[in-house]
Amino acid sequence: MATALVSFFSRLLAPFWLTGPLFDKELRVSSRRKRNYILRFAYVVLLTIFVAIVWLSVVKFDPANSRTAAFQKSRMGVAGKTIITTVVMFQFFATQLIAVIMLSTSISDEIYNRTLGLLMTTPINSFQIVMGKLFSKLLQLILLLAISLPLLAIVRVFGGVPWNYLISSLCITLTAVIFAGSLSLYFSINNRRAYVVIVKTVFTLGVLFAFLPTLLGAVVALLLRNIIPILQSAFLSPGILTSAFLYLNPFSAQIVNTTMMLSPTMPAAMPSFYWPAHCAIMLGFSALLLLRCVRIVRKVALRQATGQLELASKRKARRKRKNSPIQTHKPQDSARFIRPVKGSPVIWKELRAPMIQGPGRRNSIIGLVAAIAALLLTYALCKKAKCLDEDFTHVSYTLLFVVIGSIFNMVLSAATITSEKESRAWPILLATSMDDWHILLGKAVGVFRRCLPIWLLLAGHVGLFILVGYIHPIAALHLLILVTWLVVFISGSGLYFSSLFRRTTSAVVATFALAIVLWAVVPSLLGLTAVITEGDDVFAPVLAFARRHGGEFANPAVQAVVIMNGAGGERNARTQLSGLEYDWPYRRLEIGPTTIVLFVTMVIYIFAGLVFAWRAKCRFRRNIF
Repeated sequence: MATALVSFFSRLLAPFWLTGPLFDKELRVSSRRKRNYILRFAYVVLLTIFVAIVWLSVVKFDPANSRTAAFQKSRMGVAGKTIITTVVMFQFFATQLIAVIMLSTSISDEIYNRTLGLLMTTPINSFQIVMGKLFSKLLQLILLLAISLPLLAIVRVFGGVPWNYLISSLCITLTAVIFAGSLSLYFSINNRRAYVVIVKTVFTLGVLFAFLPTLLGAVVALLLRNIIPILQSAFLSPGILTSAFLYLNPFSAQIVNTTMMLSPTMPAAMPSFYWPAHCAIMLGFSALLLLRCVRIVRKVALRQATGQLELASKRKARRKRKNSPIQTHKPQDSARFIRPVKGSPVIWKELRAPMIQGPGRRNSIIGLVAAIAALLLTYALCKKAKCLDEDFTHVSYTLLFVVIGSIFNMVLSAATITSEKESRAWPILLATSMDDWHILLGKAVGVFRRCLPIWLLLAGHVGLFILVGYIHPIAALHLLILVTWLVVFISGSGLYFSSLFRRTTSAVVATFALAIVLWAVVPSLLGLTAVITEGDDVFAPVLAFARRHGGEFANPAVQAVVIMNGAGGERNARTQLSGLEYDWPYRRLEIGPTTIVLFVTMVIYIFAGLVFAWRAKCRFRRNIF
């Protein structure tokens, strides 16, 4: 009896009853993968470089000892706060994005490799399949968070950062990662392509945690101010609404948690925030989403194990052929309805493929239409708040469109060849008589076409407010230059990494890593070397020039902000072309030098993108399988 009780409690307390053998298998496989160790090493190196940059930029020791010890101690506290808050915010955003990418094919691989039905014939249940897939992928992210924790604890010794902030920020980040990973796993059940899952997950997170809170807050504020002011004091006070947004939104919770640490006097004027309650709510939402995943996975697995999944797909294909207009004619006349292929077959196929593909195409189109309607509603709310004529409003819209368009372009370009490899169609495509350049051009055209809706939203925004008189017409030319080099460079690099790797996840991560290195790490390293060589007559001017032109000037986000700051708003729209001024880092430039900077940047990045595309073409027939 005692042995049975001990065995029962040992199984109950062991975590493997929750995750099953899949988790154990993933642990053994991941320990043999070199890329996991490389990822951890690179992560530690980047954190060390960042700490050195912040330390040297904030705490500048005077060799002449003109500064007192009290001043040095105060600067150490500022350096500690800056390092910890920036590392925390970087982890918060980066780990969620990596979780979405890593779990984008977690269930779809099992479904389309026909192994999910076989798993159901074993003692492994659907709950263990879902939890094993989730935690086996999130384990690598948890290790990254654990690696940075000792560094944050050491930096905390500088002063000013309580232990409560480290623990609370880590918990908020972890619960947000679990929710983002659960959402990506949910979308991976019904979508085979990894880029479709990534795009849908990022779009859903943006709607849930950015668009809907902003829209609801603006609508409620408008109602409270103009229509139902009585309810403001009775039921819907701004403090209650703000508290609700904090507990339901991890991004707002992390920002408020950081603000409360940096400014201890602000919580008296802010709504109360209890971070364990927020973490519990996010874990509850994740649990509901995972239970839904368990239910769907069980149905799909049982249908695949009994052969019903293939029968359902055949019935769907027969129903589609039955409803097709070609079937209403005689078989001998069906040749008249075959469309001839003109030009490159890949380009022909990409141009005629629907922009939004997959089983949820109708829902995706409805979501796109709803997003456009909601965007028009935000215009109406901004008009009501009398902020449409401000340059800050157009900077926000432009930066949002540029960031979303860049993310879509990275994901789609990195998945265009790896998706062919995963579906075993890439060797067949290479066995045809088509030239490699035709294949490359067709894939690039397909990437641009699928990203076109986002860039059309940017073009529509700029064109609309040029006609209204809130944006200067020169902004259209400058943004066209920016979008041109951005699309060419990202598409070329994405195609290269897609031809280099076999899995979509690896290609997407490499494409994002290139962007981070170019537009975040390189400027930081230049800043570090500039601080180290400060006062040197030879290297300091060279490094300052490289930092301005290679870091800040060539950053697409910086260029988008500078363009709209100089040409956005009613005041700038009414200014003569020769009177426009642009606030670049370290200096103000007029319209002529600004156009030259944008044009030179475009030429350099287009050349780099074409080089990446050429190297992608050279690797088409290497590592085909």
